[in-house]
Amino acid sequence: EAYATNIASGPGSKHKATTMGFMQGKRALIMGVASNRSIAWGVAKAMHNQGAELAFTYQGERLGERVKKFAQEVDSDIVVPCDVSSDEDISNAAAAVAERWDGLDVIVHAIAFAPREAIQGDFIEVVDRESFKIAHDISSYSLTGVCRAFKSHFRDNGSVVTLTYLGALRVVPNYNVMGLAKASLEANVRYLAGSLGADGVRVNGISAGPIKTLAAAGISDFRKFLDQAQQTSPLKRNVTIEEVGNTAAFLCSDLASGITGEIVYVDAGYNMM
Repeated sequence: EAYATNIASGPGSKHKATTMGFMQGKRALIMGVASNRSIAWGVAKAMHNQGAELAFTYQGERLGERVKKFAQEVDSDIVVPCDVSSDEDISNAAAAVAERWDGLDVIVHAIAFAPREAIQGDFIEVVDRESFKIAHDISSYSLTGVCRAFKSHFRDNGSVVTLTYLGALRVVPNYNVMGLAKASLEANVRYLAGSLGADGVRVNGISAGPIKTLAAAGISDFRKFLDQAQQTSPLKRNVTIEEVGNTAAFLCSDLASGITGEIVYVDAGYNMM
């Protein structure tokens, strides 16, 4: 999970082998870790393995204690509260990170939410005005709010990556209002990429295949999502948080310096079938 540079060319060579990840020197803020099965945690581990220095946000004290323990596993002691439904909280998080870092390079936005009753059953019967507002606020607008708050903190060649799902483009049973919110999020990626590009900040999304996370557990019949993807995808399997994490690390590294405004599929090819 790292590459070697200055590899010794043979016996007696003066060049010693050194190992350096392709995110060496990068500072990345990870938003959305809830458990060791979270996609955000897969991203955090991949970026840590590639040399990035990490900071984390959390919502609520219960999650805070958990995230602090995860942060220790990747040599981080920067863990700040942030409820993305509050502009004040987002601004405070930006200020708290700025107290520890004089700039950052990467933001990983792995945050989404919809009321449980709105992601089960027939779409037109279960989605009301309030659940629509909540899903779009937390799952899509929060990306804009976070980018605005942190815009002045990015160092050169900054990058933002968020997580979406095929339900943004296809009708997926029980995904309901989250499909609408993810469609909004994908448009948000493009508009933010257009807005932030002049500042040298790239914005991309990853459309991951179904993964058994805490968030996914709230979707009715989610097991069927996993079975369908495994049976139908060209690779005949589901993807892992590590695979999504590796893609995120690539997109946020200088290796992907020419990529912005894109939705990259990490779903074993399921989206094309």
